[in-house]
Amino acid sequence: MVKIGDLEIGEFPLLLAPMEDVSDPPFRKICKEGGADIMYTEFISSEGLIRNASKSVQKLDIFEFERPIGIQIFGNNIESMKEATRIATSVKPDIIDINYGCPVKKVTCKGGGAAILQDIPKMVKMTSEIVKSTNLPVTVKTRLGWDEKSKYIVEVAERLQDIGIQAISIHGRTRKQMYKGEANWELIREVKDNPRMKIPVFGNGDVTCPETAKKKKEKYNVDGIMIGRAAIGNPWIFKKIKEFLKSGKLIQEPKINEKIEMVLNHLKWSIDWKGEKLGVLEMRRHYSNYFKDLPKIKHYRSQLVQLNDYNEIVQKIHEIKNIYKNY
Repeated sequence: MVKIGDLEIGEFPLLLAPMEDVSDPPFRKICKEGGADIMYTEFISSEGLIRNASKSVQKLDIFEFERPIGIQIFGNNIESMKEATRIATSVKPDIIDINYGCPVKKVTCKGGGAAILQDIPKMVKMTSEIVKSTNLPVTVKTRLGWDEKSKYIVEVAERLQDIGIQAISIHGRTRKQMYKGEANWELIREVKDNPRMKIPVFGNGDVTCPETAKKKKEKYNVDGIMIGRAAIGNPWIFKKIKEFLKSGKLIQEPKINEKIEMVLNHLKWSIDWKGEKLGVLEMRRHYSNYFKDLPKIKHYRSQLVQLNDYNEIVQKIHEIKNIYKNY
């Protein structure tokens, strides 16, 4: 049984990666129903949180149905990260997660996310202060390094463990790679095989199907797998992986009726949480992923993303359902 602190999370847990503008409560709900074992919020700016910025505070919304749930924070200032940790702890998640992996420029230019990989002593000091600022288990999500010349993840993981983190998730790319090229799981395995490592090590990167998940599990000895982009429009991936690991059998792809039901539920939950205007707007990014395997869908999808009225959207979704009823 894999444990984060005292939290039992399964024999081979599957984690939903935190994704900005994606991993909101409606998306987490569908992934939980799809078999994800651990959920994380979108990353939350420590500066936004301590200044009570509405967008940051809203991301603290967590619900009983999604436990165990981790709140992920990012930032560059140690005192701000400590205060943000205390604020996040107050809403009683199960885990505090630190984002040391986000590669996007708007985050790294301010020293947050993967930028900390350029200053390992500060990374260690910041993590130590965060661990001291909460009674919850602290975990870290990071990358192999800033670039090819600074892939110090084996040493970094060991140092972070020694100051108290309870698990580490590693994306098998450097910051410079962004999401290009193939993820390097060899270094993830080196972290896991380090005899001094006692905490769970989760691998992340390029897991898009059950077969790949099985290969990663067997070849790289990780304690679990974190899945991000492959879950968008495909929340069933977690159940597919679990069944394949258990029996070697592939679950059949969901039929159009099941996909439509999921889309409608996702839309409804999005509106319930954000209100109709924002819920409708932010749902648009998901349609292409839900319907990507349908032939000649681009025309109907283009119509769908131009609609603003909930009832008109539902009507269009049912039209798609009827057009593709044999899929």
